[in-house]
Amino acid sequence: ELQGIADIAIEHDLIVVTDEVYEHLAFDGLEHIPLATLPGMRDRTLTASSGGKTFNTTGWKVGWLTGPAALVAAARTAKQYLTYVSSGPFQPAIAAGLRLPDSYFTGIATDLQSKRDRLCDGLVEAGFEVFRPQGTYFVTVDIRGLRPDGDGMAFCRELPALCKVVAIPNQVFYTDPRRGRHLVRFAFSKRLDVLDEAVSRLKTLAS
Repeated sequence: ELQGIADIAIEHDLIVVTDEVYEHLAFDGLEHIPLATLPGMRDRTLTASSGGKTFNTTGWKVGWLTGPAALVAAARTAKQYLTYVSSGPFQPAIAAGLRLPDSYFTGIATDLQSKRDRLCDGLVEAGFEVFRPQGTYFVTVDIRGLRPDGDGMAFCRELPALCKVVAIPNQVFYTDPRRGRHLVRFAFSKRLDVLDEAVSRLKTLAS
């Protein structure tokens, strides 16, 4: 898939902007491949990343761009007219995090993979069809085994009252919401005891 994107970009002389905030959260022995590392892509790729996912600091809103100097300068020029500065006091903290040893970055992937497996296994037991992710810290499920009408938006609105668990309807991420209507997602970036309690509550939906 990446090579296909690269081929199109090169053929049509395109600039590619990539969102690689999950670069350190790859599971099952898989390795993240930056698009900029493919032949012919280094000089036409602007890569965005963030400390939010890697350091559990999503509220800080600190990220960065890497790429050819001219592309970074162009993006910086546009950005300064949108927000002058973002989370200034937090930037040194993120910089310190980026200097952590490689063991930190491999460790967070290992930890999250175990949490992914814990939640995914529990969601299967609760009656969902589970799409086990190979990256990120969200898992998507098909709710139709528990809610035949597949109304994910209604399901997510009712879920807190039914069992005090929160999910996000995937349809909000679709251009055509109907295609994601039956899908919702849960986060597994939580303590194991929290995940276990969530699964226990979700199992009551089938009773």
